[in-house]
Amino acid sequence: MSENKPEPRVVHKPPPPGAAAGVDEAMIQRLVHAFYARIRADDVLGPIFAAEVSDWDPHLAKMCDFWSSVVLMTRRYDGRPVPAHVKIPGLDHAHFEHWLALFEATAREVCPPEAAAIFIDRAGRIAQSLRLSLDFHRGVLPPLKAPIKAGS
Repeated sequence: MSENKPEPRVVHKPPPPGAAAGVDEAMIQRLVHAFYARIRADDVLGPIFAAEVSDWDPHLAKMCDFWSSVVLMTRRYDGRPVPAHVKIPGLDHAHFEHWLALFEATAREVCPPEAAAIFIDRAGRIAQSLRLSLDFHRGVLPPLKAPIKAGS
């Protein structure tokens, strides 16, 4: 007598969004290196990074791991970006906007349009999350919305 066992279900995962757009490790490395070369030469962000990053090679490697994890889902990055940013005095929303503008320009120069769009979208989400985390850690909370009244 044979048992009727159900067939094992095969789950096909779609490729990570970056891979579907042609992103590979070489593109990530080109983007990261071009972006941080631009950062280092920038009058606004260059001095902030110079004060925080003493050895650029490990930082660039960590940022390549970060973007590989974000766009290709490799899980190589194991850092903690919020504490690293919270400790920087004077870092504010304007700095993040400037960072995003430089990142977007670099992504559009280095990557094909579909890949650039993915990097830019993720960078915007990451910047928003970091801004909210900085505000929270600094005790700056968003204004409370008025409660909804019954019968409104």
